Amino acid sequence: MTTTPTPLWAHVHALGLVAQFGSFTQAAQRLGLSKAAVSQRIAELERNVGVPLLQRTTRSVRLTEAGRQLVDETSAGFTQIEQGLAAVRDLALQPRGLLRVSAPVALGRQQVAPQLDAFLRAWPGIRVDLALEDRLVNLAHEGFDLGVRHTSTPPDSHVAWKLCASRTLLVATPAYLRRRGLPEHPGDLAAHDCVAYLRPGPAVWPFERLPVRGARAAAEPERVRVTVSGALRVNNSEVLRDAVLAGLGIGLLPDFSAAAALKAGRLRELLPLWRPIGFFGDAVYALRPWSPQVPRAARALVEHLRAALAAGFG
Repeated sequence: MTTTPTPLWAHVHALGLVAQFGSFTQAAQRLGLSKAAVSQRIAELERNVGVPLLQRTTRSVRLTEAGRQLVDETSAGFTQIEQGLAAVRDLALQPRGLLRVSAPVALGRQQVAPQLDAFLRAWPGIRVDLALEDRLVNLAHEGFDLGVRHTSTPPDSHVAWKLCASRTLLVATPAYLRRRGLPEHPGDLAAHDCVAYLRPGPAVWPFERLPVRGARAAAEPERVRVTVSGALRVNNSEVLRDAVLAGLGIGLLPDFSAAAALKAGRLRELLPLWRPIGFFGDAVYALRPWSPQVPRAARALVEHLRAALAAGFG
């Protein structure tokens, strides 16, 4: 009597996800299983093939040479299956399924999250996992369907949809300006208290003079780099904005963080003849790792965000 072998495709898929995430926990979340169930699948697969496929330590998990060979030879097939399933799901009248979305903390809190209520009401078949992190997230390796990014140069390896333009603004409170005076040139900032975004090295703010309307454009616009200092540097634009609002000094902010306070008169934009350059991004993009097809649910969210942000940030 011939014994039918246990199907192992789900086990191989689980191995690939553990390798992708470097974690049994994240692979289990992706599969909708318990961590123990994923561990059991890997153990069954190792017994079947007769060699270890993973090296486990208390801090990490990684593929053995045999595990790497198995994942390399099967990953393209699973990717094709996933794409085929996504294409078939798109034949449904309504897009549905889980969308995993990544965004930076401040941009996500202020501009992405507020748009999700209307989106989820419009598309009841879609669920969204929104992960807000300021680290550089690898969308493909960490299983995200979309990333929302504030940048000037979206990566060539991704599909990129421009959602809206964005500017970097130099701002301060009226109370600070009454106390310390109004800067008239970027060089004046060296004598002011400045709240800077936390980056390695000194805080250097570059500016470019805007062309004067009606005047002949210069071959090269005038540029100035100013080293600034102050009592606080911070790597989150919401905290930076709040520090400027508290009167700690002058700050460079992305427009999406400053827009509401500017409209309310709590902040004032400075140096209108100069433009900060190379600091924050000049647009907000939705990004997706390249694939032949984009699921309808992802396209629906991109279009919703593009319509919601079309007017920019004031």
